[in-house]
Amino acid sequence: MTLSSSGFLRIGDNDLEYRMIGPQPSEAPTIVMLHEGLGSAAMWGDFPDRLQASTGMGVFVYSRAGYGASTPVTLPRPLDYMTREALDVLPALLDAIGFQRGVLLGHSDGASIAAIYAGATGDHRLRGVVLIAPHFVVEDVSVASIAEIKTLYETTDLRAKLARWHRNVDNAFYGWNGAWLDPDFRRWDISDYLAYVRIPIAILQGEADQYGTIRQVEIAKEECYCPVDVTLIPRCGHSPHREATELTLATVSEFVRRILILHEGSGIRAA
Repeated sequence: MTLSSSGFLRIGDNDLEYRMIGPQPSEAPTIVMLHEGLGSAAMWGDFPDRLQASTGMGVFVYSRAGYGASTPVTLPRPLDYMTREALDVLPALLDAIGFQRGVLLGHSDGASIAAIYAGATGDHRLRGVVLIAPHFVVEDVSVASIAEIKTLYETTDLRAKLARWHRNVDNAFYGWNGAWLDPDFRRWDISDYLAYVRIPIAILQGEADQYGTIRQVEIAKEECYCPVDVTLIPRCGHSPHREATELTLATVSEFVRRILILHEGSGIRAA
């Protein structure tokens, strides 16, 4: 299929909003971007456009069900919602867009989904995975910060701010927040998937991340047999693409060019 620059894809029972920037997946390698737990296609800002300009690759951005303008989900979310997203939704989405080869780039929850997919499927179309502030296990700091943001959502203008990005803002917020604050979620652990990843991984982690610590990076180093490039960013919190945009853009662009352009000789221009 030929993707419009923006629109909706029907995946299962849900309509998922998307943006397609640059060449079609059938024409060039594609970076598929998976947003954070309170993110959406629009909340990436101009980072996808700048990434496309830097790499020459196609960039596909979408909002998962429950986020942005996509179909809302039934609450409460199941505690294995990220695994379901990786194994049930993402394969269908990649097939629907005609994904031929490229990279998954995920932030926070999106990074966890990307890691699960890479480890569980062995998809030969994937050449690498970029994980920004990933979660592989639940840490105390994560739960404390997520409990704090619940209070802010219910007592400040945070709800109004998020409503600019989500058509069903309560669905987006409580679907994510409720799962992470469920006591049973403390046992959530996807680190086993990492041992089965057979493609290069790049991890970008802010040293001042309020939702996770360097322990997440250490787990990847312990579990992975594949190459793992780590970039620790001083004085940076949970969103390196917003807080350290130039470094994040340069790091991601160099990684994808190295594994796709130089390795495959695809002829895509460098910035």
